[in-house]
Amino acid sequence: MCKALIIGAGGVGTVVTQKIAADPVFTDVMLASRTKSKCDAVAAAIGGGRVKTAQVDADSVAELCELFRAFQPDIVVNVALPYQDLTIMDACLECGCNYLDTANYEPKDEAHFEYSWQWAYQDRFKAAGLTAILGCGFDPGVTAIFTAYAAKHHFDEIHYLDIVDCNAGNHGMAFATNFNPEINIREVTQKGRYFENGKWVVTEPHQIHRPLNYPGIGERESYVIYHEELESLVKNYPTIKRARFWMTFGQEYLTHLRVIQNIGMARIDPIIYNGVEIVPIQFLKAVLPDPKSLGANYHGQTSIGCRIRGIKDGKERTYYIYNNCDHETAFKETGTQAVSFTTGVPAALGASMWARGLWRGAGVFNVEEFDPDPFLAELGPQGLPWHELFDTDIEV
Repeated sequence: MCKALIIGAGGVGTVVTQKIAADPVFTDVMLASRTKSKCDAVAAAIGGGRVKTAQVDADSVAELCELFRAFQPDIVVNVALPYQDLTIMDACLECGCNYLDTANYEPKDEAHFEYSWQWAYQDRFKAAGLTAILGCGFDPGVTAIFTAYAAKHHFDEIHYLDIVDCNAGNHGMAFATNFNPEINIREVTQKGRYFENGKWVVTEPHQIHRPLNYPGIGERESYVIYHEELESLVKNYPTIKRARFWMTFGQEYLTHLRVIQNIGMARIDPIIYNGVEIVPIQFLKAVLPDPKSLGANYHGQTSIGCRIRGIKDGKERTYYIYNNCDHETAFKETGTQAVSFTTGVPAALGASMWARGLWRGAGVFNVEEFDPDPFLAELGPQGLPWHELFDTDIEV
């Protein structure tokens, strides 16, 4: 039996807490964030006194350790901000807690993310006999587990990997982001990057794009951006010759994004306004709709998966493994939209994999390093059914 502490009470934290609270392997559950009232609202919705709540500043190792020592969690599920990954990992090491997150670390003062900062914790987690599981959302997360499943069951060598992410939903807002606006805008405005023939190729933002067809949705314009799971997948599957990540954006979204950049509201460096230091993108976050509020009016679905080419038994084959998630269905179950649901369900399931001893080890691990089978066996029943297409036109 296991005690779980979740940090972060946004849309993803709401889903994680609901799923973990419903899982009998967890004897005690706590939700903590900077704003305790948000945690209290989630706990009240679940009911039954199942979820304890607490206030914590995840930027402070001292505050985190005080909470960890009081609650004594076996595993800490980090769905706070990526800036806070390292402080939470430091606190886990100091207090003897295992760790899981959904997004890799990025510094506050630079729009840049990579796994090197967290991979550097390998020796310390190994020496402490603790497990750190990185990137257990959907992308990163399920996309890497899909790749591991393909490598285990359907390919002798994976040569070409294209991860495709389509959100064909409509929330009715002129402009809104599907998760934390500060993180979302930083991510999608960076230069593109993909892996080919042993090196990384850098492109201008949204330079490479083409229409792709998504099951149950149809054709959507898709853009190559950089996404963190590419970094670990090309490391763990060295036969890969090319790996790319595609995401769909509507023209209206891109127009708003371009205006935000052009007028300086995407800046992450501080400015002085009326004698007060502010960061423009953080101010923008404050005036944009809360992603958690979008679910009530969200219609349509997401489609995320992996399109793979490679060799099996000496013959070339193609393979497409994917999930479609309906925004309205996600909202009915959890009160959140599909982007929060598709991230939160895998995080809770990954924590359950650890709690039941199915994903264990001393050190720092990306999810594709574990057995994909028990995870994928339960992903569908948890609300994210997946589908396979063999030897079809994968378009990329």
